[in-house]
Amino acid sequence: MIHRDLQPILLRWAGVYPVVTLTGPRQSGKTTLCRGAFPDKPYVSLEPLDTRSFALEDPRGFLDQYPHGAVLDEVQQTPSLLSYIQDLVDRDPRPGRFVLTGSQHFGLSGAVSQSLAGRTTILHLLPPSLGELRRFPSAPSDLTSTLFMGAYPRIHDQGIPPERWLGDYVTTYVQRDVRQVLKVGDLMSFTTFLRLCAGSTGQELNLSRLGADAGISQPTAKAWLSVLESSFLCFRLGPWHANLRKRIVKAPKLFFYDAGLVCHLLGIRSAQQLESHPLRGAIFETWAVSEAMKMHLHQGQETSAFHYREVSGLEVDLVLQESERTRLIEFKSGRTVDASWLKPLLAAKENLLAGSVGRVCEPILVYGGDQQQIRNGVRICPWDRLEALGPVLGP
Repeated sequence: MIHRDLQPILLRWAGVYPVVTLTGPRQSGKTTLCRGAFPDKPYVSLEPLDTRSFALEDPRGFLDQYPHGAVLDEVQQTPSLLSYIQDLVDRDPRPGRFVLTGSQHFGLSGAVSQSLAGRTTILHLLPPSLGELRRFPSAPSDLTSTLFMGAYPRIHDQGIPPERWLGDYVTTYVQRDVRQVLKVGDLMSFTTFLRLCAGSTGQELNLSRLGADAGISQPTAKAWLSVLESSFLCFRLGPWHANLRKRIVKAPKLFFYDAGLVCHLLGIRSAQQLESHPLRGAIFETWAVSEAMKMHLHQGQETSAFHYREVSGLEVDLVLQESERTRLIEFKSGRTVDASWLKPLLAAKENLLAGSVGRVCEPILVYGGDQQQIRNGVRICPWDRLEALGPVLGP
């Protein structure tokens, strides 16, 4: 077990709220984190059918076993239990009584918002960030291996070959969650859709095209994508369009949270194969954008993250919007900086600053090399020094 950056945030809010809710993808380390952070609390998984039946059929009797609270894992399996937890914490609002975890964001967050509003905070745990990954003794040290292996903890903790573990992950967890959330009957079509989404990572989302390529309707593609998002496999990065004087493309971009999963879905079975793969740049961008998401979420902070593209073709991969500063970030997997990589950042900076008095706009290039420098006002950041993507202030 490695130390997770979210642990002090989890402990802090457990000292404030009677209930803390932790969500994230399956196998991201939620159970390990909670058991390590709260070693004195009873741990109960609601995955086994007998335990789940007890909680559903006799919720008061089930909760009476834990008068001082507990860690309740996979609580999305028993959403009706949350109403009884609400009653308990209303009568005894001691901080940190219950810690709830779950993997299906829509099912869990909907039940939590309905029953526990004002009584809980919701935190998100994704697979380890690069900084967390380095705490494993056998963590990859080069960029290609980092992209290929992904960040799911068991791959690095137990030395399981990523192509084997990720294959089992797709079969065991993704397909099961799909059945639970959407009752999809044709898993072959859904798997095809999933692979097509992986091939579209880092690109503007076109649901009509994805649906047509998968042989399904656009509404079905939209519903299936919502399942991938609810399972924390992928997310949409919205467009930045605050500058109304420019004609901005308003379509979101699609990203996966784990580059290793993308590699597996694309049929990449070795790090060497990734070196010359035509989607290497998109996979690198996917990894880097997900790193920004992880660094913010693991500090308990939401991200104001967008992509920027004008109709003219000018685009920047990531815009991080803050109260007094805007960071423009471009990602290139190459190991040698090319002057042409800086031009979109400088042009976008000029456009964004037009008419914005007092705003600071910082252009940043993250690339696959190892030299850190400032060139023409652009901060050039090696791939393994990603502090520029994280939150400006501490938690």
